[in-house]
Amino acid sequence: MPGLSHALLALIRRDVRLVVRHPSEVAHPVMFFIIVVAVFPFGVGSDPALLREIAPGIIWVGALLATLLSLDALFRSDFEDGTLEQLALSGHPLTILVLGKVFVHWCATGLPLLIATPLLGLFLGMTTETQLTLLTALVLGTPTLSLIGSVGTALTVGIRRGGLLLTLLVLPLYVPVLIFGASGVLAANAGLPAAGHFYFLGAMMVLALVLAPLAASAALRISLN
Repeated sequence: MPGLSHALLALIRRDVRLVVRHPSEVAHPVMFFIIVVAVFPFGVGSDPALLREIAPGIIWVGALLATLLSLDALFRSDFEDGTLEQLALSGHPLTILVLGKVFVHWCATGLPLLIATPLLGLFLGMTTETQLTLLTALVLGTPTLSLIGSVGTALTVGIRRGGLLLTLLVLPLYVPVLIFGASGVLAANAGLPAAGHFYFLGAMMVLALVLAPLAASAALRISLN
């Protein structure tokens, strides 16, 4: 039997190849993110001062919704073609394999959102300092979104058209990440210390990194039975 590191790298390479073969999995969340952020000025007005003030919240909401849009595909195809059963029976810790799949999901969803954020920040009139603060918050927050979302996806993977249930399960858990991510940037803009918000984001990321793969692997085993 190949070692755990070999199996993990093989799984990551496989998922990366699937993402490359289906570029829509990357394009759709990014386009959704851009559209959500772009339509906000039509609803709240084009006042530059107002847009600069609410820009962090707009971008965070867009990133949250774009991540939520891509979650259903995290385990769905593997569940339908029997790959999840093979992973569960492989003899390797399913927790580590799940963590590898979440890492690829973040690279395909969270990383493109980070790349698109500076362009959207310029569109909303954000300063360079504000954009750097926002990117720091997103670097800490978007992995947490993917990790938390993996638990909800694992719980609903065996349910046909479980997207609505997935939203109801995951969205309340996303609220603390949204609050600390957006309020940290707003505090920095107001000249207040934002380190406390980033510490909370970092703590939530570490907690999700430890607990979410365990919960997701347990939920997958339940869904496979």
